[in-house]
Amino acid sequence: MIHIEQINKSRFVEFNTKNHDFGSYFSDHMLIAEYENGQWKDAFIKPYGPINIDPSLHVIHYGQSIFEGLKAFKSPANELCLFRPKENYLRFNKSAQRMCMPTVPENYFIDGIKKLVSIDQNWVPNNPKSALYIRPFMFSSSNFIKASPSDNYTFAIISSPVSAYYTNDIHVKIEENYTRANSGGTGTVKASGNYGASFYPASKAKKQGFDQLIWTDGRDHNYIEESGTMNIFFRQKDSLICPKLTDSILPGITRDSIIKLCHYIGIECEQQKISIKDIIQGMVSGEITEAFGTGTAATIASIKSISWRGTKHVLPDMENSLAARLKKELQDIQYRRVDDPFGWTVIV
Repeated sequence: MIHIEQINKSRFVEFNTKNHDFGSYFSDHMLIAEYENGQWKDAFIKPYGPINIDPSLHVIHYGQSIFEGLKAFKSPANELCLFRPKENYLRFNKSAQRMCMPTVPENYFIDGIKKLVSIDQNWVPNNPKSALYIRPFMFSSSNFIKASPSDNYTFAIISSPVSAYYTNDIHVKIEENYTRANSGGTGTVKASGNYGASFYPASKAKKQGFDQLIWTDGRDHNYIEESGTMNIFFRQKDSLICPKLTDSILPGITRDSIIKLCHYIGIECEQQKISIKDIIQGMVSGEITEAFGTGTAATIASIKSISWRGTKHVLPDMENSLAARLKKELQDIQYRRVDDPFGWTVIV
């Protein structure tokens, strides 16, 4: 059951749509539910605010924490639309199982998001380049420091109005020292520690003038896996290739959507093992003409240059850019500007 306690006065009047960083300002309400004694208690939607914790909180010491990211959009007809929330729900519970956490009931996750978005609908931007970013998360909430799984867990959902994550084409460096994830690890799920561990090598790259890294396999650093917090695609002539999923690559929902969209509109898209050397040779020969990352926050972010071992390879400007075409096609579906042939959009 989900109980609702609404705020007396909305903070939306204080929100400056033109002066905030991505994910730095939050809507009026949040959902929270506690798991104790082997079962979930009732969920509550209540005013956004602090969560009280003890210094012995399990997650602080052992990092048992997962999250998801999805968006709510406003259509030209003023409908509130979610994009593929069931896929986020399924992936969230896959993450929970891998991190030895309880699975979350579907009504808490999907119905909770719908109720939260409906209550805070003023926070869904009425702007074709913006959306309401929704962050479901769960963390271990027992108070002990024994190195074992927690007994108690907290599930919560917050949301934040956002515009574009990247405003310009990005410049990336192929990483051959640090590793995002290894086979047998947690790379295929959205464990919070995956991201925390990536901050140091990413910050080193930014000091060198790069926006992000291209992550390679943890064994030999010969094969391309992801780009920053995104999946990655390359254009080879008039078709696309992307790394085949392994247990160290996150199965992105935007990634899956782009692959399905390509097949629908007649663009060849192949999932395969992609070596660094093949990509570099392809850029040098002119066979590789585009690269882009995909993810919920960025949707599609074009990559302007890829650097490897001190050499910067700049990709050409493309008049018939597949990245631009696919981004428009996908966002037209997300904002319900066109009919949705896949049934991906869910009206709140």
